[in-house]
Amino acid sequence: MSRAETGSTPRAGTGSANESGPVGVDAAGRGAEGESGVLAVRAPSGLWSLGLFRSELVTVLRRWRTLALLGVLAAVPVLIGIAVRIETPGKGGGRGGGGGPAFIEQITNNGLFLVFASLAATLPVFLPMAVGVVAGDAVAGEASSGTLRYLLVAPAGRTRLLLAKYVSVLAFCLAATLAVALSALAVGALLFPLGDVTTISGTQISFADGLLRALAIAAVVAASLTGIAALGLFISTLTNSGIAAMASTVGLLITVQILGQIPQLHAIQPYLFTRYWLSFADVLREPVYWDQLVKNFELQALYVAVFGSAAWARFTTKDITA
Repeated sequence: MSRAETGSTPRAGTGSANESGPVGVDAAGRGAEGESGVLAVRAPSGLWSLGLFRSELVTVLRRWRTLALLGVLAAVPVLIGIAVRIETPGKGGGRGGGGGPAFIEQITNNGLFLVFASLAATLPVFLPMAVGVVAGDAVAGEASSGTLRYLLVAPAGRTRLLLAKYVSVLAFCLAATLAVALSALAVGALLFPLGDVTTISGTQISFADGLLRALAIAAVVAASLTGIAALGLFISTLTNSGIAAMASTVGLLITVQILGQIPQLHAIQPYLFTRYWLSFADVLREPVYWDQLVKNFELQALYVAVFGSAAWARFTTKDITA
């Protein structure tokens, strides 16, 4: 979605370009000459750079589509909680969703488990799809609406602009994860009892400790989405169509999920960015198992480095005419 859809105007520093007519930006980042003459571009200041990051973050988080995505994600724990509550009418008794995942079976005994169950339910599909939509639209959406060239005329530099775009996508990763976790915590507290938490290892920890672990799990889930965020940003630099970039990112996500389920492809599965997504469950062990968690962080860092560099190489060398 472009800035035009949110009712916002080009940032400070782009007014001269807007007044002088259409302006193209070449691969070296130079503003083309408009009808009124050659544009003078000043070096960006530190405060201007901070303003750029803040502006990108606000732009992403206030879009109606972003708010709708967060609303849908927050509704998932509500649906799970109501379904489990209906299946177990006895308050705090029995096992919910017989035969279901272990987290869901524990919800009726402790509402805090709704946080873990909701993150486990949304991480494979809903959360990464939402991130893919936002990341895919980051650059391509600006190009399709014609606002990208105005951003580049401002004294930001392509590297700063791309970094600001990626930081805003990472902020959405965290916001989306917290939307699920906080909604699940509220619904769990309303529908089920709260108390000491039984870890996967079978030991008991206090509710306060369990709450801290829930926050740690949310952070791990958000970090698990950094790889697809970088991949989506790279795809966004390849096209001027926001819809095409979003569809390609989501399609690639679905393809990777399918590849991860085919036993004959076990040789490549350790390198898929989805491989260790569910390793966050190890945070609920006593003591915490770090092996899979560290592998997850390393794999996501690899994807960020590779596709972040590819996005930078593409974005800093392409001619922007839209």
